[in-house]
Amino acid sequence: MTRRGGTGAASLSGLVLLATLTACGSNTPPADAPARNADGFPLPARPVAGIVSDGWSTEAARDKLNEARAVMDKAGVRRDMTVADIGAGAGYYTVRLAKRVGDKGRVLAEDIIPAVRDGLAERVAREQLDNVSVRLGDPANPRLPPGSFDRVLMVHMYHEIQQPYEFLWNLRPALKPDGTLVVVDADRPTNRHGTPPVLLDCELRAVGFVRVSQQQMPSAGGYLAVFKTVGPRPLPQAIRPCDAAGGTS
Repeated sequence: MTRRGGTGAASLSGLVLLATLTACGSNTPPADAPARNADGFPLPARPVAGIVSDGWSTEAARDKLNEARAVMDKAGVRRDMTVADIGAGAGYYTVRLAKRVGDKGRVLAEDIIPAVRDGLAERVAREQLDNVSVRLGDPANPRLPPGSFDRVLMVHMYHEIQQPYEFLWNLRPALKPDGTLVVVDADRPTNRHGTPPVLLDCELRAVGFVRVSQQQMPSAGGYLAVFKTVGPRPLPQAIRPCDAAGGTS
């Protein structure tokens, strides 16, 4: 009797151990699962360009090409709008947006480098742009007030975003229901300071944006793409990352 009881206890212990190991194994991500950051967002599966300057050309040269006016026209920026200039740098777009939206409009200019932010704040004060606010951004979260913006502009900076999925996920609620995200970039690999349009479409689609238009903008050194939000914002763990060619992994 004692012997049979001992064998039964050993079998029961083995079953418990097997169940425990099976449960632990079920929580182990598969070997080909995408890498994720501490907040559960996928890491980009392509290079992230370093920030090399607070402007990609001189303002005089850009104005000679009519860059800002062309971009604002194509983006539909009008008087009385509220616009965010993300990655504002030295403020080329900020000061021109301020004039376009007028006294009743608002511009929020943001950069993640404190010295650049401070320089832009000094410029805004010097030029008495009372409809502009300047703030320090976060590499993974622009920290924009929800439901506030008619347009969010990201000009020649998307390829520098360190955590694109988390950044876009946090940016999305800032748009008004009919607001749009406007991206200007060059059609070349991210490690060459550009973003191929197919890759841009894929990464934005992963967090619930859909492209509504795209056109070449030679005066701005690339293309201009406009996006709007669709459907609910996905959970971070449900976001499928894109590969470097713009396909989902």
